[in-house]
Amino acid sequence: MNAVLPRFLKSTYRKEPLISILMTMGVMDALIGGFNDKWSLFAFGLGTTGIALAYKLWRFQQRRSLPEEPVVQHYLPSRSSSAPLPMLSVSKKKRPL
Repeated sequence: MNAVLPRFLKSTYRKEPLISILMTMGVMDALIGGFNDKWSLFAFGLGTTGIALAYKLWRFQQRRSLPEEPVVQHYLPSRSSSAPLPMLSVSKKKRPL
């Protein structure tokens, strides 16, 4: 079996579990209803799958429309308001003990 398909399915189920469950239920209902000539179950499965797909597309469009600019939060100002400290010089004299 292809190793990419299970990895794709796992990532899809983790990202949006509700939509994935509805899609799985709808597809299985449609398959069972189609093979057993139960047209009401087939129609219910197709409807569930269609609603799940429409909901997924609606959420995808909402997510894409929002700008994802990182918010930069500065805790310190870029310049200090106080004057810089004077440079310290090290005296070369030895102190008496």
